[in-house]
Amino acid sequence: MENRRTRILLADDHALVRRGLRLILDAEPDLVVVAEAADGAEAVEAARAEEVDLAILDIAMPRMTGIQAAREISRRAPGIRILILSMYDNEQYFFEALKTGASGYVLKSVADQDLLEACRAAMRGEPFLYPGAVTALIRDYLQRARQGERIPDSILTPREEEIVKLIAEGNSAKEIAETLFISVKTVDRHRANILQKLGMRDRLELTRYAIRAGLVEP
Repeated sequence: MENRRTRILLADDHALVRRGLRLILDAEPDLVVVAEAADGAEAVEAARAEEVDLAILDIAMPRMTGIQAAREISRRAPGIRILILSMYDNEQYFFEALKTGASGYVLKSVADQDLLEACRAAMRGEPFLYPGAVTALIRDYLQRARQGERIPDSILTPREEEIVKLIAEGNSAKEIAETLFISVKTVDRHRANILQKLGMRDRLELTRYAIRAGLVEP
């Protein structure tokens, strides 16, 4: 078992980024990329526990974000370890990643240095955090300890977040229904609930919310 290479699923919507990361990973004797995905939904499909040990997911992908895909992969195949790749040194993204059960959060700007160590840490069952994230985690912990509170959960359910993302990306209710395998009526009901929860009126306000919440890139 010790000699077996860690089988990796690599998900990023930029083919050049995937190629670069694959070169770094495949050059290692203990790591091998066995599957690639161009968006979060593809990643979920490709993540089967009998074929993949570790999923590396870019945080900002079309159709389904890396966070959403991580949530779904954790639910379907809890044995797969997950790393989130991000361009953003952003505390909210970092905490969201931790909440999905991801083993680590790697900044793309230093991925050539950090990614290999992050992969190995994840497979040892250890968390991998870049220095800024450690600072954020400690600061947040101390602040919450002083106030006696916990991290608030998202106001929207995971399904509602999926729908907000797809609306913000310009999909019609029919297209959303087809993507998520639900009826148009269900999409409309979710949309009405989302607008009510967020106190918003239209697609434009939802799109602004989606950008602030990190569901789509500006």
